[in-house]
Amino acid sequence: MLEAVKVALDPTPRQERLLESHAGAARFAYNKGLAHVRDVLERGDAPEWSYYALRKWWNQAKDALAVDEATGEPWWPENSKEAYNSGLESLADALKNFSESRKGRRKGRRMGFPRFKSKDSGIRRFAYTTGSFGPVDHDSYALKLPRIGRVHCMEDASKRVDGAKVLRMSVSRRAGRWQASLTVERADDPAPKPPKGGSVGIDLGVKELATLSDGTVIRNPHALKSNLTRLRKAQRSLSRKRRGSNRRRKARANVARLHARVANLRRDLLDKTTAMLAHTYADISIEDLNVAGMVKNHGLAQSIQDAAFAEFRRQLTYKTARTGTRLHVIDRWHPSSKTCSNCGTVKTKLSLSERVYHCDKCGLSIDRDLNAAINIQVAGSAPETINARGGSGRQTRPKGGTMRHPAKREPSGGESRVRLSWPRQRGHADDFALATS
Repeated sequence: MLEAVKVALDPTPRQERLLESHAGAARFAYNKGLAHVRDVLERGDAPEWSYYALRKWWNQAKDALAVDEATGEPWWPENSKEAYNSGLESLADALKNFSESRKGRRKGRRMGFPRFKSKDSGIRRFAYTTGSFGPVDHDSYALKLPRIGRVHCMEDASKRVDGAKVLRMSVSRRAGRWQASLTVERADDPAPKPPKGGSVGIDLGVKELATLSDGTVIRNPHALKSNLTRLRKAQRSLSRKRRGSNRRRKARANVARLHARVANLRRDLLDKTTAMLAHTYADISIEDLNVAGMVKNHGLAQSIQDAAFAEFRRQLTYKTARTGTRLHVIDRWHPSSKTCSNCGTVKTKLSLSERVYHCDKCGLSIDRDLNAAINIQVAGSAPETINARGGSGRQTRPKGGTMRHPAKREPSGGESRVRLSWPRQRGHADDFALATS
C-alpha cells in the first residue's frame, strides 16, 4: 500500500539557496524539453515525448544547453541529476495528458498543450526517485537530500515513515515554506476489523459542513468567507505594485500566505472529521454528490467549493479502507431531503429556503439536514430483501405496468454503491435490519 507522508522543512539560508537552484534546474529542463518538442512539431515531424525519450535527448544536449555564459563551462553538474529528471518527468506527464485528452481517453476536463513555466509564477518543485534520500538513521528530525545535505525537519520524520520503504521524495515550496512529501510503501496488513460503532448517515451542506443521523452537527468554519476581506485587501494592494519591484514581491508573498491559511483551515477540519468518522462507526452512508453540477449555481458556487465536498468524500474513502469501516455511497437521485423520515411521504417540491422539514401527512417537524441524514442512513444500511415498509424488496409486475427493480449494489473499490427503487426509499431507520456484511 502506498502512502504519502508530508513534513515541513527548516532549511538554513545556504540550503534554501540550494533548494531554489534545484527547483530552477527542474524548471530549466522542463522548458528546454518543451521547446525541443515544439521545434520538432513545427518541422512537421512526429516527436518522441515519452519520459525515457526526453531523458535520452537531455543527456545528449545538456552540455550545450546548460552553459555558463561567462566561463563557457556547463553548470548542470552543480545540481542533482534528479532535479532535471523530475522536470522532464513533469513534461512527459503533461504531454501524455494532452494526447489522451485529445483522443478522448482521459476523464475530466480537456487538457491543453503544455506551456512554459515562469520563474515569477512562484512554483518551486523538484523530486528524487533514485539514490540515497529520505530519513537520516541517526537523526529522526532530519531528511537527507542529495547535493543539499541534511535538512532539519519540523517534526519526527522517522516516526512518520515508521520503517517503510521510501520510493519517492518531492520537495516543494508553498507560501514561502519548504516541505517534503515522501511516497512510502507499506506492507499489506491483514483485513482490519471495523469499529464497534453502529451505522450513521451523513448529509453534507453549506451552512453546516455535515449533519449526522445521530444528531451530531459538524460546524462549517467557512475558511474562505472568514478570510475574504483580508484576501481582497491584499490582492488590491498587489495590483497597485509595480511589476518587478521588491514591494510587489512582498505583496505577492502576503497573498500566497493568506491562500495557504485558507487551505490549511479547510484541510485541518476535513482531516479531523473524516478520521473521527472512520474510527467511530462501522457503517457510513453518504450521498454521491454531483459537485461539478452544483457549482454551476453561481449563487452558491463559492460556498460549495469552500466546503470541499469532493475532498471530504476522497478522504473518507481511503480512511474507511484503513479502518475496515464499510462506506455506502447512495445514488445521487435518492430524494433524501424530500422524504419524511417518519412515514416515508415524498414531497414534490422542497425549496432551499425551507430549513425545517414539515410533513403534511404525519405532522413530523424536524431539521431538514437531520431528516436527510436519517434517510441516507436508512438507504445505506437496508438489506436488499427489506424495503422501507419492512416487507420484501422483491417486486411483482403489476397488470399493465412496468417492473420496478429491487436495490442493486455495485461494488466500486472500497465502496458499495446503492441504487434504490421508490418503495424502498421511505421509512425510518428503526424499520430496517442493519446490514452486517
